[in-house]
Amino acid sequence: MISIIDYGVGNLGSISNMINYIGGQSKIINSPSEINESTKLILPGVGRYDYGISKLKESNFIESLNTKVLNDKVPILGICLGAQLMCKKSEEGFVDGLGWLDAEVKKFKINDELRIPHMGWNFVKSKKSTKISDLGQEDERFYFVHSYYMSPNCDDDIMFETNYGGFFASGLNKNNIYACQFHPEKSHKYGISLMKRFLEI
Repeated sequence: MISIIDYGVGNLGSISNMINYIGGQSKIINSPSEINESTKLILPGVGRYDYGISKLKESNFIESLNTKVLNDKVPILGICLGAQLMCKKSEEGFVDGLGWLDAEVKKFKINDELRIPHMGWNFVKSKKSTKISDLGQEDERFYFVHSYYMSPNCDDDIMFETNYGGFFASGLNKNNIYACQFHPEKSHKYGISLMKRFLEI
């Protein structure tokens, strides 16, 4: 069972619909006790960094998530803001993140020819082989909406890379933790392919 965490931030229905479409089982959960039944987790999210962390705290998810992700090593996929919350901190706010990934979230500093937010389709290149990525596959296209990006302190954690006024990490991985800046649930066949790989872990 894949549990999609509902902490009041994000579009959960489209993620659930995609999982059901490809033959998986998903459940939207809004209480920490339901995490115990989960074999995989998805942490979605849109909006501001501090607000996302505050909503996780208000929902009392953090302790249960730390246990399930760091101790039990259950696979988790972070999407957009959900991926950023896995990092240590963000230039967007003042509150510490979950700290699962040795990375900070930074704002794009690009020229006037490129717009912020980075919005729309862009190519994603695999930088290392993981359970959801493969160095040998062709570049895939995913849908992005973001003004901030993840900046890891260790290049070995970079799973995906994308060029927008320069290359940035569009996906990070550390053990059972997968963080994607783009939206698989809005990315048609490429999103379906990635979500299938996550289901097969």
